[in-house]
Amino acid sequence: MAVDVILGLQWGDEGKGKIVDFLAPDYQIICRFQGGPNAGHTLKFGGKKHVLHTVPSGIFRSNLINLIGNGVVIDPITLAKELAAIKAAGIVLDGNLLVARKAHLILPTHRLLDQASEAFKGKSKIGSTLRGIGPTYMDKTGRNGLRVGDLTSGDFDKKYQALKEKHLGLLKIYPEFDFDLDQEEKYWMENLDQLRSLPFVDGEYYLNEALSEGKRVLAEGAQGSMLDIDFGTYPYVTSSNTISAGACIGLGIAPKNIGEVIGITKAYCTRVGSGPFPSELFDEDGTKLGKLGMEFGATTGRARRCGWLDIPQLKYTIMINGVTQLVMTKIDVLDSFETIKVAKSYQIKDKLVSTLPFDICDQEISPVWQSFEGWQTSLDGITAYEDLPGRARGYIQDLESTLGVPFSMISTGPERSKLILRS
Repeated sequence: MAVDVILGLQWGDEGKGKIVDFLAPDYQIICRFQGGPNAGHTLKFGGKKHVLHTVPSGIFRSNLINLIGNGVVIDPITLAKELAAIKAAGIVLDGNLLVARKAHLILPTHRLLDQASEAFKGKSKIGSTLRGIGPTYMDKTGRNGLRVGDLTSGDFDKKYQALKEKHLGLLKIYPEFDFDLDQEEKYWMENLDQLRSLPFVDGEYYLNEALSEGKRVLAEGAQGSMLDIDFGTYPYVTSSNTISAGACIGLGIAPKNIGEVIGITKAYCTRVGSGPFPSELFDEDGTKLGKLGMEFGATTGRARRCGWLDIPQLKYTIMINGVTQLVMTKIDVLDSFETIKVAKSYQIKDKLVSTLPFDICDQEISPVWQSFEGWQTSLDGITAYEDLPGRARGYIQDLESTLGVPFSMISTGPERSKLILRS
């Protein structure tokens, strides 16, 4: 069997959690392959909202195995809070949540480094979530990080102290920063027991054996493709590979084992933090999108920047991910708009371009808009594509024609039930 991959095609917050939760019953194993507690996947069912940061979004489905892959970085404090919330929701964790031994640990000093570095940058800050993600990945590539498997080794304390001392040395280049390291470290150590209570596995062997047995696996990405460390709007990106290729590295599977690549896009665009955003709106439409879409980060609570859909950006992420099917979320947010727009191309100086420039962070980009008449009626309760208003279908069909990939699902609200399936 192949591993299907589900990921965001924009700057994150596309609604991946709901789609993973919906698709999960078709699989036996759900995996997170990169990122850490800077992600926030929101699920809503039974009238309640659930936010996951590290645990795969299949955890609320019974009889499924969920794996935190080696490409993920784990903060024991955040994970312990998450596990408590999951248990409070009535979910029994009985060997159904596994952790790859090669996943790296976020230390308190990683978070301290993150906060000190971002504060030092001033106006040049990149919009970090300040969760220690970047410094942890830096230690990973620097070959001196701590991994989950180290928790069961006899020299864990020695390795921890060595890495802590390295971080304290690095912190000397920054001004004094208000951070109670002793208290945070005590709390971190106390929460290690929650992590240790989970089964540790060699994720690469576990998954490849599962595939050889014919089990179906769904790989869940965090953040969005435009935040990829290599192909995103560098340097305003995250510290991991958020695209489909990252699933191979973050889980230990071969490229030949990738099956469907399901790309998720909102019916418009959002971005949190700093960085280029060609289709961003600074008018009443932008404010209205933010208000109706309740655009606040699930992890940080920060207000998201809002804009219309960006075709050059979407074509780019469809290309680098090898997307085989699209999912549109939050189309219901557009219900009351008289006019809906998409950026069909960019005007850069005297040139009209339809690709993302290398120096996108330094260019003054003016979107070239295409306008659509809004349907101006509620989509609430619609479960069949044929029942959508003609103008809504026209909007979707025009995008399919332009992007060259079909939409297999249309989400009309945050709840599980508010989803239109297409063959």
